[in-house]
Amino acid sequence: MTANEMWGGRFAAGPSAIMEQINASIDFDKRLFAQDIAGSKAHCAMLVAHGILSKEDGDEISQGLDKVLIEIETGKFEFKAALEDIHMNVEARLRELIGDSAGRLHTARSRNDQVATDFRLWLRDAIDGLDTQFAALHKALIDKAEKHADVVMPGFTHLQAAQPVTFGHHLLAYVEMVGRDRGRLADCRKRLNECPLGAAALAGTSFPIDRHMTASSLGFDAPTRNSMDSVAARDFAMEFLATASIAAVHLSRLAEEIVIWASQQFNFVHLTDAFTTGSSIMPQKKNPDAAELIRAKPGRIIGSLNALLVVMKGLPMTYGKDMQEDKEVTFDAADNLSLAVAAMAGMVEDMEPNKTAMRDGLVNGFPTATDLADWLVRVLNMPFRDAHHVTGSLVALAEKNGVGLDELTLGDMQTVEPRITKDVYSVLSVDASVKSRVSFGGTAPDNVRAAAREARDRYL
Repeated sequence: MTANEMWGGRFAAGPSAIMEQINASIDFDKRLFAQDIAGSKAHCAMLVAHGILSKEDGDEISQGLDKVLIEIETGKFEFKAALEDIHMNVEARLRELIGDSAGRLHTARSRNDQVATDFRLWLRDAIDGLDTQFAALHKALIDKAEKHADVVMPGFTHLQAAQPVTFGHHLLAYVEMVGRDRGRLADCRKRLNECPLGAAALAGTSFPIDRHMTASSLGFDAPTRNSMDSVAARDFAMEFLATASIAAVHLSRLAEEIVIWASQQFNFVHLTDAFTTGSSIMPQKKNPDAAELIRAKPGRIIGSLNALLVVMKGLPMTYGKDMQEDKEVTFDAADNLSLAVAAMAGMVEDMEPNKTAMRDGLVNGFPTATDLADWLVRVLNMPFRDAHHVTGSLVALAEKNGVGLDELTLGDMQTVEPRITKDVYSVLSVDASVKSRVSFGGTAPDNVRAAAREARDRYL
């Protein structure tokens, strides 16, 4: 059967080779085969249930679709570009298998509502798969945070050592980010989970169909409410791409930290050969390539979001062939996000902190300066702005003498503020600093352990 026969009698001549090439989507939308066949079976069952299609034709169509599915799954199906897309490829093969009754399947539907349904089904499956992967990343982060709740390291602002934190607390920051990413995916899934099938080309159909039946049988919460919006909407894909972009940025931030931590200059973490590579010329190199590749993924995923936004921005109601561009970018973004999440989960499980190097990173930068200022407020009842000024003067003195704050003599300190007592040394060690941060969400080791337990209950 030719493409023209599929379209009907209006077209007398075949398409040019270039037209066929630009028009065909089968090279990428064949990924929708399982969803397309599931949608067709649900539509067929509904047509039979409401007397629009005979039971005999319905059984024949359903059994034929099962055969087509097996052929595709086993690699025996021949996809044909001349048939344009997954819908026509499946229908043409169904006709070859069961004859003219295959043509009755398309009663009360269009490729417009068909592809919208297939795409939502595919994206719903993709989101479910991604959430499972994000759950594995959540577990890896929580496990690692709990294990290293007492390991002190520098916390940074502007990539300069700011205050002591624990490695566990640092990892729990990403637990929260991933939690929001999973929440956005769940929100996206909820909004897309309405069924366009039965909207037909754009106006609905005169046949007595039951859209609630098909929606329910395909696991949708409800049918879409407006036939024009049903075929025109692609905001569910844009929302997914926006969510994927944010998630990829979060992964990229952690990846960048791993790149920094794994460098010889920091040496904060060790990665095994499982997630590193060597150099073709420098035998001593051990490169964190997995982290670097994750760091690059947002460029690709954000590009997919931008591409679809630009495709959709000026389209009038309802369907335009422009919208064929929606799937490749969404497939690519989902694939790359999936790969990045899997790689990050593996890398988090793999990496181990260098506790000595992390502690050594707290030697410079006066990371307990805030603890000193807080002590001045708490013990000497000094206004914080005044305490900030005094602490700055003490930092300058320590810097001039080439020592840490805890290495200044009491006499040195009292030249700046005479009321300082030896009790001040109780807050100037990094261990005392992290233990003191007991406010909700703070870095104290006991807080970290409690937060890890709570996160495990919340997310796993």
